[in-house]
Amino acid sequence: MSELFDDPREGENAPEFSVSELSGAIKKVIEGNFGHVRIRAEIGRVSFPRSGHVYLDLKDDKSVIAGVMWKGVASKLPMRPEEGMEVVATGRITTFGGQSKYQIVIEDMKPAGVGALMAMLEKRKAQLSAEGLFDPARKKPLPMLPEVIGVVTSPSGAVIRDILHRLRDRFPRKVLIWPVAVQGEKCAPEVARGIEGFNKLSPGGALPRPDLIIVARGGGSVEDLWGFNEESVVRAAAASEIPLISAVGHETDTTLIDFASDRRAPTPTAAAELAVPVRLEMLAWVDEQGARMTRALEQGVSQRGQRLRDLTRAMPKAETLLDTPRQRLDRASDALPRALRAAVDTRRLRLTDKAAGLRPNNLRRMIDGKRSEFGRRADRLSVTPIKRDIERKSDKVTSVTHRFKSSAEAQIKAWSTKLDGLERLRQTLGYEATLERGYAVVWDGDEVVTSTKEAAQASELAIQFADGRHAVAGGREVKPASKPAKKAPKTKQTPPDQGSLF
Repeated sequence: MSELFDDPREGENAPEFSVSELSGAIKKVIEGNFGHVRIRAEIGRVSFPRSGHVYLDLKDDKSVIAGVMWKGVASKLPMRPEEGMEVVATGRITTFGGQSKYQIVIEDMKPAGVGALMAMLEKRKAQLSAEGLFDPARKKPLPMLPEVIGVVTSPSGAVIRDILHRLRDRFPRKVLIWPVAVQGEKCAPEVARGIEGFNKLSPGGALPRPDLIIVARGGGSVEDLWGFNEESVVRAAAASEIPLISAVGHETDTTLIDFASDRRAPTPTAAAELAVPVRLEMLAWVDEQGARMTRALEQGVSQRGQRLRDLTRAMPKAETLLDTPRQRLDRASDALPRALRAAVDTRRLRLTDKAAGLRPNNLRRMIDGKRSEFGRRADRLSVTPIKRDIERKSDKVTSVTHRFKSSAEAQIKAWSTKLDGLERLRQTLGYEATLERGYAVVWDGDEVVTSTKEAAQASELAIQFADGRHAVAGGREVKPASKPAKKAPKTKQTPPDQGSLF
């Protein structure tokens, strides 16, 4: 190996190497001297190709080294590498002969302390806040008494037991649990899928859709709670159509899902308290409201009764109000008989005046006058114009009848001609006309035989020619029918040009 790096000027007999041999020798030297190393650096350029691998630069204030992280390692990282993040990377130094450069193959990567995580958290918070995901106007009010509560948490932890216990004490409700991992690499995708899954449930379906979602986890370190700071979880919480309460960590712990949720609870137990009221307190409040309503009604009735009594004191008595109308009625009663007698006398006198002009002679003269007038009008009536009108109308009816008869005969003749043409067309297109040209139809009873397979399965065959049928049964001939069958078969006939004729 040392011969490869000897000065070639020491002798013209120095060996010659190809580029690949030289590159391989350098690779062996670097990998032999640098096995596994740990580097503390800041992440520079980062790229995520579709292959799943991660290519990045690790740098400090003076130098840069290229790094590559294979897909299997990248999928297990607790956080997503981002530009500007300070990390501690563990891996092995190797070379890439295709570009004549060296690089580090990263096998593990962690943030360089809590400060790096908090800096990345603040950067992500500012980015998502700029998009409006934390806008208070987006937050939805919590339902007062949800029928179904969906809980996204670990099914085996103490968190779910605390929530169920608190709900049972305050106001029992139906609870749906979406089991997820609450820390580690699977936390963020499973929590996001849990929130989206509850929102995709159909109202009134086999599985009821929650009226409220609680995302809960107990306390822990920044690294343990990091899954609830991932962008996918924050976006799922902001996009949730169902009101969402975040209850991640203790009261002093803050994650990005707290800003995107509709309500933040300091603990999972507090989330259950926010979700439902206390049943006994509600019953007491209802009783108190009922008592207040009863007192208000009694007080209102009492006040109106007192006001009515006060008003009655200021009003005159009924006897006083009726004195004047009663006196007027008495006077009218006294004057009524006199008025009736006066009216009768007046109408009797008018009737006498009218009756004085009625005499029998006047009636006779009136009747004679009317009779004379009627005779003069009857003389003017003659049946001759009526007869002439009847004759004129009769001639018109005769003319119309003749025209109708001629039109009907012409139409019937046209229909007959059309029917004759259709009959000729039917005979031309029917298979009987084809039989006249030497073809035949094979029948199995009332069914038309169209293949050799059907013929082999038939128990009795009949061949129809133009002048009748010739039947064959069991290998022997049967006397042909004297006339062709007139009745069409029940099944649809196959046209002669489709293989049923031969």
